[in-house]
Parts: sequence; C-alpha cells; structure tokens
Amino acid sequence: MTSTTVLDKGAHDRNSFSCGVPELDVYLKTRAAQDMKAHASVCWVLPATDDDGQRDSHEEPSPIIGYYTLSNLGVVLKGLPNKVAQRLPRYPQIGATLIGRLAVDEEYRGDGWGEILLMDALKRCLYLSRQTGSAFVVVDAKDEGAARFYKKYGFQHFSNQHDRLFLPVKAISEIFSESEG
Repeated sequence: MTSTTVLDKGAHDRNSFSCGVPELDVYLKTRAAQDMKAHASVCWVLPATDDDGQRDSHEEPSPIIGYYTLSNLGVVLKGLPNKVAQRLPRYPQIGATLIGRLAVDEEYRGDGWGEILLMDALKRCLYLSRQTGSAFVVVDAKDEGAARFYKKYGFQHFSNQHDRLFLPVKAISEIFSESEG
C-alpha cells in the first residue's frame, strides 16, 4: 500500500486532482506549496503509485488520491463545552493541531480513502502532540456531510462554532492503543 508523503510539486500531479469542491481543488493546485514555503501548514498527499511504491525520476508526476493539511492552532477555552473545558489548565488558549483541509479525488471516492487519510492525519497529530503539546485535533467541516464524516470518528462541535469540530488527543491515543492491542 502507498503511504502519505509531503507534497512535492515535481513528484505529485496537483493539476489533475478533482474532489468536486472547487475551494479544495484550487487550494491544492495553487496555494498548498505556497503555504508550505511560508511555514503556514504542511500538505500531506497520498499518491497513486505502483505496487512497489517506487517512482522513477523520469516518470510523470503521480496522481494524488487525496490530501490533508496540518498546522498549529490555539483553541480558546470559552469555545469548548464546559464539561471539556473544566478538565483543562486555565490558560486563555490551549494548543491544538488543525487538519485544515482533507479531500479525496472523485475517482477514488467510496473506497475508504477518506478514512485512511484521516487515520494517517490523526496518527501524525498524536505523535506531534507528544512533541509540542497539543490537547486537541480541530477540523473545519465544509458542509453537513463532512461534519457527519468527522462525527463518525468521535469529533464534537465547538459550543460557539457550528462548522468547527474537535477531538481530544486523549481519544486519539485510545483509538490507536486499541488498534495496536
């Protein structure tokens, strides 16, 4: 199976990517590399590769099955449900990791790639939380379908933002300890 890698403009075919959401398509094609250069976010792509996952440097760029972006974020405690906020230190903000975008090319939709990308992102977020201190993973749902997708994995709405959801890192740790056990 192929694995995620950081976006490489020479190795990954951004131009043929189409998830059906113009904002997400345009972002990958025009902004993702700029955001990485500015250290604003990192774009992780899941390239479609041969069985061995190898790519000859003379080959055409690999099509992209899907992608997600990660960046750091400060979460204001007032936006969290009281039950969650009561268990946290009383800082004005608490560290979090933002999955800013997550999209699967329409050609690959319905084959579980969205879940694979989300699990990859969550595993990476769990690792990063142990390096930088991040209490939550946050996502912005583009629509109700996206919100349902995230809720299926335990994400909850912020009390003051309907399109923004969060998942405590503790829950992510439990997800992966169960899958390893």
